[in-house]
Amino acid sequence: MAKPFLKWAGGKRQLLPTIQQHLPPQLATGEIQHYIEPFVGGGALLWAIAPQFPHLQRGILDLNPELIVAYTTLQRDVEALIADLETLQGHYFSLTPGQQPQYYYQIRAQFNQQRAGFDFHTYNPPWIQRTAMLIFLNRTCFNGLFRVNSKGEFNVPVGRYKNPKICDRLNLTEVSQVLQSTRIESGDFSQIEAGIKPNSFVYFDPPYRPLNITASFNAYASQGFDEQDQIRLKELCDRLHHQGILFMVSNSDPHNTNPDDHFFDDLYGDYRIIRIPATRMINSKARKRGPISELLIMNYGDRP
Repeated sequence: MAKPFLKWAGGKRQLLPTIQQHLPPQLATGEIQHYIEPFVGGGALLWAIAPQFPHLQRGILDLNPELIVAYTTLQRDVEALIADLETLQGHYFSLTPGQQPQYYYQIRAQFNQQRAGFDFHTYNPPWIQRTAMLIFLNRTCFNGLFRVNSKGEFNVPVGRYKNPKICDRLNLTEVSQVLQSTRIESGDFSQIEAGIKPNSFVYFDPPYRPLNITASFNAYASQGFDEQDQIRLKELCDRLHHQGILFMVSNSDPHNTNPDDHFFDDLYGDYRIIRIPATRMINSKARKRGPISELLIMNYGDRP
């Protein structure tokens, strides 16, 4: 089974078994023919359900142009990507541990300098090199975190890994196979509403509402994602619900830090909300990593 080729803040690999338990039964019966995932990020659920429900027509969407470049490159030219990535990997491992951070920052600077004149709209050969650099940086940076500043520049420091798996040829090939029959689009999540089919299931995994001021990883794109965007997403869910479209939304549980914060309970009060156990994985301080709960919101199934 293919698995995420990028480590991603908010990735769902640890929660997959629980999420899969709550998928709509119409997926198994074949009544649902279309799977749509805005905010695709690392795509953990996409890779999990592709072999489980091979009949599905799949579509993914994201506002982050770097992700769209990477997914499109994997779809169109995985062998050339692997060749570039193996070159980066080979050079990295030819260096001493003391030299490797310098190489990381060299690639990071090249990645950021290239951005200004880069064509993010039309697929072309430079997309291959940029995707290779993105995967390299993702695999060797601190905590595998994708973060950009207000200028859109990748600004994560180097990580401390003895033997990072930079080029996973087998998984990249399997990811490419899944993407051969997956529609890839760039843009705001609301774009899915135009032309959506009645027999569709949509999984929304938006940038989470931060549990506190310092916990936000919404810089996945320089535009950010605030509470008004969370409300826009809920309003889209309402419109999909009225069309008979099934959906699931993941988000943070405000009760982890403030039992009186009922933002999502109030916002999605008409829908089924369950709390599932999770672990806070991305934090610079180990003592702040540990058990928390997250929310799954659905417009199907029995409400608790």
